[in-house]
Amino acid sequence: MRTFAHFNARTVDEAVSILKRYGDRAQVIAGGTDLLGKMKDEILPGYPEAIVNLKSIAGLDFIREDSDGLKIGALTRLEDIAAHPAVRQRYPALAEAAGRAASPHLREMGTLGGNVCQDIRCWYYRHPHNRFPCLRKGGGRCYAMEGENRYHSIFGGTVQDGCYAVHPSDTAPALIALGGRLNTSKRTLGTEDLFDIKVNGTTVLDSDEIVIDFEIPRPSESSGSAFVKFALRKTIDFPIVNCAVLISTKDDRVTEAKICLNAVYVSPYRAVQAEECMLGQPINDTTADAAGQAAVSDAVPLEHNGYMVQIAKTMVKRAILGCSQASN
Repeated sequence: MRTFAHFNARTVDEAVSILKRYGDRAQVIAGGTDLLGKMKDEILPGYPEAIVNLKSIAGLDFIREDSDGLKIGALTRLEDIAAHPAVRQRYPALAEAAGRAASPHLREMGTLGGNVCQDIRCWYYRHPHNRFPCLRKGGGRCYAMEGENRYHSIFGGTVQDGCYAVHPSDTAPALIALGGRLNTSKRTLGTEDLFDIKVNGTTVLDSDEIVIDFEIPRPSESSGSAFVKFALRKTIDFPIVNCAVLISTKDDRVTEAKICLNAVYVSPYRAVQAEECMLGQPINDTTADAAGQAAVSDAVPLEHNGYMVQIAKTMVKRAILGCSQASN
């Protein structure tokens, strides 16, 4: 790795001050499970001059629940979220998502903030030494459009009709389905509004802005949530497709449905047509299958990833049926 300045920030204000000083030439680090690999492989055209350590800031690692809902610090480890009794009981989609991310060792290092804000997965984008100067690096083309695209977007591209790389977070779709929001050093955002598709970035966060914590409203007693994931090596791999669902019912009929897929598009993909398909319906095999079909009705797979459409359809169906089991 190249030489860089390293700062152990003691407060949020100190971290923000350092980030302002360095601008785009600085990066924050918490668990480091994404950033350190990018730096070692030198995948980006620029290399950070400064790294600001957030784990030295006290008070950003916590899980608290009250009558309004759940609040989780951005530095809370994934393993702690997965094992927390209140999260497992009332927010099972998030507990399962945190427990299915990466390997046990990585979950003991990786944080919720880092998992949500991690960079895209694409072997062209992440090839060592910036061999492929693609659109997401400010280059002129998306190599996956005509190249190897078996794990890329099935819902089209972006960045001037290019970039088919997918967002890989497991916890992001769970937070979106659960109606979560986050507080940063500058503002409050709905989790769904955090994501952006831009050069060298996946979020709307400014270069001097950091995530502080996440808030999730308490689900109603008549609701259930679930998370499912398909990966080649199960937990240890990034998802080929994952899905989180929250469903509320009254008199055994769906009154609200939130369905979010990930690893199928450049940002977490809200399956609105599937949600509408479930309203007023009972939760059963037939309606779950119809919702799965609706979720992929707008799919436009590339040459090598058509198989992901069927997986996405199945993940939606299984997650919906899992909500029924969670609410019983």
